[in-house]
Amino acid sequence: NNDEPRAHWHLLKLLLLLIANHLLSAEAAQHTKESYVVYMGSPPSGGGGVKLAEMMRAAHLEMLASIVPQEQRWLTHSYHHAFEGFAAELTEEEALALSAHERVVSVFRDPVLLLHTTRSWDFLDMQSGFRPDGGAPQASGDVIIGVIDTGIWPESPSFNDDGMGDVPSRWRGLCMQGPSFKKSSCNKKLIGARYYGDQLGLVAPNASLARVALSTGSPRDDVGHGTHCASTAAGAIVEGANYYGLAWGAAKGGAPAARVASYKVCTEDENGCSGSALLKAIDDAVSDGVDVISISIGKTATDTVPDLLTDPVALGAFHAHQRGVLVVCSAGNDGPDPSTVVNSAPWILTVAASTIDRAFHSSIVLGNRKVFKGAAINFSNQSLDGERYPLVFGAQAATRRAPASEASNCYPGSLRKRKVAGKILVCIGTDSRITRRIKMLVAEDSGARGLVLIDHKAMEAPIDTASFPFSQVGTDAGAQILRYINSTKNPTAAILPTKDVKLFKPAPVVASFSARGPAALTEAILKPDLMAPGVSILAAMPPMNMEDVPAGKKPSSFSIKSGTSMACPHVAGAGAFLKSAHPRWTPSIIRSALMTTATARNNLGLPVASSSGAVATVHDMGAGEIIPLRALNPGLVFDTTTRDYLDFLCYQGYKDKVIRKVSGDAQFTCPHGAPSPDLIAKSVNYPSISVPQLTAGKPFAVSRTATNVGRSNATYVVAVEAPPGLSVKVSPKRLLFSRRWATAAYEVRFAHAGARNGYAYGAVTWSDGLHSVRTPFAVNVF
Repeated sequence: NNDEPRAHWHLLKLLLLLIANHLLSAEAAQHTKESYVVYMGSPPSGGGGVKLAEMMRAAHLEMLASIVPQEQRWLTHSYHHAFEGFAAELTEEEALALSAHERVVSVFRDPVLLLHTTRSWDFLDMQSGFRPDGGAPQASGDVIIGVIDTGIWPESPSFNDDGMGDVPSRWRGLCMQGPSFKKSSCNKKLIGARYYGDQLGLVAPNASLARVALSTGSPRDDVGHGTHCASTAAGAIVEGANYYGLAWGAAKGGAPAARVASYKVCTEDENGCSGSALLKAIDDAVSDGVDVISISIGKTATDTVPDLLTDPVALGAFHAHQRGVLVVCSAGNDGPDPSTVVNSAPWILTVAASTIDRAFHSSIVLGNRKVFKGAAINFSNQSLDGERYPLVFGAQAATRRAPASEASNCYPGSLRKRKVAGKILVCIGTDSRITRRIKMLVAEDSGARGLVLIDHKAMEAPIDTASFPFSQVGTDAGAQILRYINSTKNPTAAILPTKDVKLFKPAPVVASFSARGPAALTEAILKPDLMAPGVSILAAMPPMNMEDVPAGKKPSSFSIKSGTSMACPHVAGAGAFLKSAHPRWTPSIIRSALMTTATARNNLGLPVASSSGAVATVHDMGAGEIIPLRALNPGLVFDTTTRDYLDFLCYQGYKDKVIRKVSGDAQFTCPHGAPSPDLIAKSVNYPSISVPQLTAGKPFAVSRTATNVGRSNATYVVAVEAPPGLSVKVSPKRLLFSRRWATAAYEVRFAHAGARNGYAYGAVTWSDGLHSVRTPFAVNVF
């Protein structure tokens, strides 16, 4: 057959062409400029100020000059406060060459990170079992919270500075000007605002180092996320706050007397946030003098797990913690699957999200007078005694070419408009690619008079559909609604406007979207650390940025949002509250106090549940829901030191030379036995315990050291919550403390006693009759 060799030759030519194209593409990629971060560890000693900053920028430019041609040499950021390094536009070859420099720790592509109230703080107070009285310490206005996010809306009443004293003298920050943002936009409450925009050319070729160009743009929040988070953490008390009549009450932050400094690193939530800008914001915030940093930003669980020394959040947080700044981060919104938690470095306080005792319900009234309560935030004009509209299931309105499965899921383009227009549409949520908002937009575009969504997922976090009638029900109620549609010739319904339900039980519940542990970076540190309200949180919002404004209404100054982004500033506010009462406490002590006093019980006195109804584990909620009032007086704390974190890096396999650069400690050496992940669980003094592997016949011993921050001459007795098949023994069983700040060490020994494979959970609790110090554990049984 003469055609066969010809066919083989054509295939060979095609293969050679594909290889050539691939090689050309690879070569082009090597010469394409991208933003890279060059991380150089701790900065040299020698004070601060403009002179040192200029010297370090000059050194960075000189380093760049050794690799990059002069006409292509640009720095976008220079880091020189909490840590040293820079961001620059580089080719892959130039980045590789810089990574070999003796002063460089790591070089990595600038990653794109994502953005991850009237009732929540009252609910947390109620969970404590008592309310603050004259004996509770008053919060100080000297504590400063840095919010790294999308900026700030300074006119919000949550940032009113009435009655506030002078700005702390240690504050060294700026109030940067820009379009629609003046220096006068800052006040005694909002004391600082920075913006990180298009800074390409911050240091240009042959330019005077003194002539540093200011970034373009403005600190003003054009998204709303940053304003919402800042007011949740430290908003002033605003009486009568509400969202079009819902969630009425006094809005306030966790530390209403604290100061706010805003660092805008994100401009549009759909475009993400620059990792190099976030690093610069952390560097500036530490230098400015903040006490707490709140970061509701991070990677998603589907991203490649970064090395700790190429993760901008982990790097910046380490150096902030080194300098006494508490860094609080959101755990991510990729739950409820396991191993989805992000921002899990041990020096970060990682926060999961929960519900509070308030829910938003919209009732669905069928033509047969049956009523179903659904989850929603809508301002429908339909009423109980008003008009009923025809009810149609999506599969019944499918186009000729659309499969019934797509139409039943409100898939775009799957519905025949003439069969939907003027009716209330019913859809299901079995296709996770089509979000609730997309389904709502499909229904609205089809001319529907409303949408009933049958989907149990994320029901605890209702979406806001403004005037469009919408309600979400679970599968049981949904089955009854579908049976009704099939049982009558002319099914009808109405969707009523939302009402808020107060004192809702059970609460808290772990939010379905909240990311779960164990952490992908290391199973030997239990993550998330704890849980805070993150569902349907009312907080400040730029009125010009309202996505959904009900018909005939003006934009609101408040909005209701859900996410671990909302949980994070709750903990940042609680951390600032503790810092104001205990100025000497380190970030690790504050974290410990919040974790060991957290509750694993709901407002029914039962174990906290996950959104599925199952009892929540420590991989769902960490130590439990924060109780800031209890954390004021925790009794004992676990102070995780910088040395612990450096040892952690050793156990993870980093070399002494690298850790010396990171830490700035020229004398540091790794402990004997490193690297060994088991040593992380055994000896890093963390306020929780995670054993990554326990096998039969090989007991696993963990040591911890407790510090007394309570009364003198205290005796603590241990109690153990152990699951069946797991032997847990603590030695000694009593800890004696003769004075405040005294320490005592103990050992927890785990042994396989017939437990089933997989993770087993429990807790070790120390009590002196006044304090209860609970340390949760997770043990992976093999």
